[in-house]
Amino acid sequence: METAAPGLTFRDATAADVDTLVALIESAYRGDASRAGWTTEADILEGQRTDPEGVLAVMESPGSRLLTVERDGQVVACCQLERRGDHAYFGMFAVSPTQQGAGLGKLIIAEAERQARETWGAREMHMTVISVREDLIAWYERRGYRRTGRMTPFPYGDERFGIPQRDDLQFELLVKELGQPAGPLPRATR
Repeated sequence: METAAPGLTFRDATAADVDTLVALIESAYRGDASRAGWTTEADILEGQRTDPEGVLAVMESPGSRLLTVERDGQVVACCQLERRGDHAYFGMFAVSPTQQGAGLGKLIIAEAERQARETWGAREMHMTVISVREDLIAWYERRGYRRTGRMTPFPYGDERFGIPQRDDLQFELLVKELGQPAGPLPRATR
């Protein structure tokens, strides 16, 4: 287990975490419980955000990790990190609604970026966000992510991703440069 911030423990998820992580992700984005936090998608999507198969697929995919964050032994957040060549993909980010708004998300994304840079040598972090989620996109922009204008369609008709409540949903790619991994400086040559 690795501690990156006081009181928080970061570790890779295991199969024993699947039900807890599904419940966490659902609580952060769907239904009335999600309205306790600011990341809710309840007004634009109904139905599920993920399921046990989706969480397991992230955990078992080559080059992918599901980083689990605990505070005092309780799972309070998670995020997916996936190695994709010279960049990493950040996804499945969820913070318990009762823990939102106190800076926990900033700590988690900074740790995810650090791990992607130092473990994989990732130079950029990529993510996709539903383009109508202006408050969420603005939050990521304050963390150094930039909008690319590159859109991909929302999977309408695939209820594994939710039941859309509007017809203009699409994903926008956000990107952040991570810089060089920390390490020894190159030696000067004579």
